[in-house]
Amino acid sequence: MQITFICGRQHECRLIRDLLATPPGAALLLHGEPGAGRSTLLAYAHQHADDRTVLSAAGLADEAELPYAGLQRLLDPVRDHAVDLPERQRRVLRRVLTGDGCGDGDRLTLTVAVLGLLARAARERPLLCTMDDLDTGDVPTARLLAFVARRLRPLPVTLLLTADDGSLVAGIPSRRLSPLDETASRALLATRRPGPPPEPVLATLASIGGGNPQALVDLADALTPGQWLGREPLPGTPPPDGDLGRAYRAMLDRLPADTRRVLLLTALAADVGSGVLARAARAAGTAVEALAPAEAAGLVRTGPYGDVTFPRPLARAMVEATAPAADRRAAHLLLAAACGAPGQRLRRALHRAAATDAPDPGLAAELVAVATEGGHSVDTAAALARAAELTDDPASAAERRVAAAGHAWAVGRTGQARALLRALPDPPAGTGVGGPVTPRDAALGGRSALLRGEMLLRCAAPSAAPPVLLAAADALAATDRATALLALLRAGEAVCYSGEQYRYAEVARHPVAARRDADGPEAELLTTLVAGIAATLRGEHLRGGPLLRRAVVLGGRSGVAMTPSALTGAVAAGLLVAVDAAAHRLADRAVELARSTGEVCLLPRALELRAMSEYWLGRHDAAADSCREGLLLARSTDQHASAEVHLGLLAVLAAVRADRDAGLRYVAEIGDSAPPDSRPYALAQWALSVLDLVAGRYADAADRLTSLARPGTGRGQVMVQVMATPHLVEAAACAGRPAQAHAALAVFDRWVGSTASSSRRALSARCHALLAPRGSAEAEELFRAALRMHPADVATFERARTELLFGRELRRRRRPRDARAHLHRARQAFVLLGAETWSEQATAELRAAGESVGVPQRPAERLLTGQQLRIARLVAEGATNREIAGRMFLSTRTVDHHLRNVFHRLGVRSRTELTRALGGAPPQYSTYS
Repeated sequence: MQITFICGRQHECRLIRDLLATPPGAALLLHGEPGAGRSTLLAYAHQHADDRTVLSAAGLADEAELPYAGLQRLLDPVRDHAVDLPERQRRVLRRVLTGDGCGDGDRLTLTVAVLGLLARAARERPLLCTMDDLDTGDVPTARLLAFVARRLRPLPVTLLLTADDGSLVAGIPSRRLSPLDETASRALLATRRPGPPPEPVLATLASIGGGNPQALVDLADALTPGQWLGREPLPGTPPPDGDLGRAYRAMLDRLPADTRRVLLLTALAADVGSGVLARAARAAGTAVEALAPAEAAGLVRTGPYGDVTFPRPLARAMVEATAPAADRRAAHLLLAAACGAPGQRLRRALHRAAATDAPDPGLAAELVAVATEGGHSVDTAAALARAAELTDDPASAAERRVAAAGHAWAVGRTGQARALLRALPDPPAGTGVGGPVTPRDAALGGRSALLRGEMLLRCAAPSAAPPVLLAAADALAATDRATALLALLRAGEAVCYSGEQYRYAEVARHPVAARRDADGPEAELLTTLVAGIAATLRGEHLRGGPLLRRAVVLGGRSGVAMTPSALTGAVAAGLLVAVDAAAHRLADRAVELARSTGEVCLLPRALELRAMSEYWLGRHDAAADSCREGLLLARSTDQHASAEVHLGLLAVLAAVRADRDAGLRYVAEIGDSAPPDSRPYALAQWALSVLDLVAGRYADAADRLTSLARPGTGRGQVMVQVMATPHLVEAAACAGRPAQAHAALAVFDRWVGSTASSSRRALSARCHALLAPRGSAEAEELFRAALRMHPADVATFERARTELLFGRELRRRRRPRDARAHLHRARQAFVLLGAETWSEQATAELRAAGESVGVPQRPAERLLTGQQLRIARLVAEGATNREIAGRMFLSTRTVDHHLRNVFHRLGVRSRTELTRALGGAPPQYSTYS
């Protein structure tokens, strides 16, 4: 294995260094799938052996039938030391090392002889013995070394073994080499050539490699310069002639022929079910039971109902890739014949297509017919892509490729979608696929441009997306108004994401944006939304507000079918006019609809908008959950731009809760990749400014927030700055910069005046109170007005912040008795919300107001959610996490997550303390005047 740089194996390297640094007499087994880096780690051990004598060997498949062949190669350099052994041990050892074998009665003697030989060889210098691929070589050597490994303690000998299966050697420490994470995978890929590849190439290769180091190396080394730079389609699997392919081929060659035959059928069968696999195996003259040797080798796992799975991510791909082409074709035909049920038409057609080499228009038409019967799925994308390959008409082939790319993008296969679009021919200027430009060519170009633009927006370069998306709207305007409007909506999203709101006027002026009498509800929603956003960005809130509220109403109509894209547009409209509850309902609908239709690509955006509505509703925990789910989906679908937005929102949510470590961690994950005017950059700056505000760095906080946008120019993140205005005003007021605060508040008030949101009006009143003359009746009345307008059932956090600021104001006006009531309410709310830093600030203000404040006795019923409380009570009854998971129909991981939050909120560290907390006295706050 030619891996020269170890990435993602820091823990294993530390284990090896510790093993070599311990007193003599230690052993370690490293095990994992082929290509996991076992040989590389042995080489690392050799490099760090220092003054040790190194003995090394590897198990060879060619010698698997030769007893003790591996032992002979390992001990050959020190066999001269056998002269010091007792006669019988020397005789048995010599007989084994010269190939005469070892009788059953001499096996213990042989083991003792090997231990003695190692001890004598280590008299001058300690030994490091390594045996790679222990399970590939002969079994007697493996058994003997396992026996020796358990008896090394008194000897100055370190034994390091590697194997595919961790159960091969029992009784010694072992370490499984798990797949590399994405960061380590990318780092390894970046070391293979000068200059790392573009981000989409890195992401695709990391996904194909499945965290297997050798797969990643083979992929990187096999790519052409065009593939490495993202100009040519990437392969779908590691190369079969690479080191990993050779390792799998050697492993497969050791299996019986029937096992290999059924294993290939299993690899190609995908999700057709155990019945299809059994029928195909019978047709091949064998049975599923022939997989037993493959299961023993760890390649497959058989379930209780006959289902067969590949526990290793790459095993299925490598079994298929390393099989001869003729064998693959025969296996596909067997599987096609076995797919006889009505629901298996698509799988049957796909298997037939996989066994076909030449163009076949009839089969291509069948693939299209069965693919269009279902919704978005991986199989649908594969069927349409294969249909394009089998189509001899260039125009039809191009249409099918674009359709396949659309389905691939919808289900989150971004790399596949890009590859399909790259495969489209480039027609000469002024012509289409088959000659002069026709409406069919224009529609095809428009749909492909829409896909390219969406991928630029979500994945790579949002600032480059608007012209592509506007061109798509132009091309589709005459033939597909609904899709043209979607392209226009995406163009508007792109200019807003990039901080180039001045370009939204171009979007709004596009002919497609004009409302038509014949428009249906969805088209009316989108045209109304574009007009409303354009007016709002111009500052014309009295014009834009009614249009946006109309879009919300259209999106919320019952009985009217809407796409997830249209619903997310309605959510954005709801957020712009501050109808948070309606926006949240629409966002929930968008998320559920995207899931039910299989449009995974839309989920990150829908979850982003849901998180924003939850933020304004004061549901910070729910907003963070939405962001974490959106971040996971964005990363899994290569939507890097969307992932950065979720990181930015998570940073803001952490900062608002004064969780400095988490906030800085999320900002660091965004790093320098977000351009200065982009939404992720603005969110990161918002988060940092809130942390500055918490720490008392008021001028820094105000400067950060002021720089987010440049009002009047249409540049920067105007809406993010407006959302952050309460923090900007507070920071500027505390820094003694009233002009800076008044300028921001004027923009905020114009927006708030166009809404009917009591929570936004409360924030406006709080801001004005902070800017009113200190100690004035005006300030007090504005604080009281803010408290009256804060909704009682939502935004509890913001109400508590207002109580804290009002209490602080009253204390500074030397009215401590009046201040204490507000500060107590603030402190209690922060404790219930788990906002410890804010609770500490309220506590400090109470003490400054002359009150000695004790530690609150927090009531579990008020601190915990309903589900958390039920889990806590089950723990108090003595239930284990697994029992709780079973009773509540949850995963144990979910129970663990909730229980950690329970411990944190109740301030306990053990189940015993939790039980005591639940059985304590009624909650109260201990205070002394």
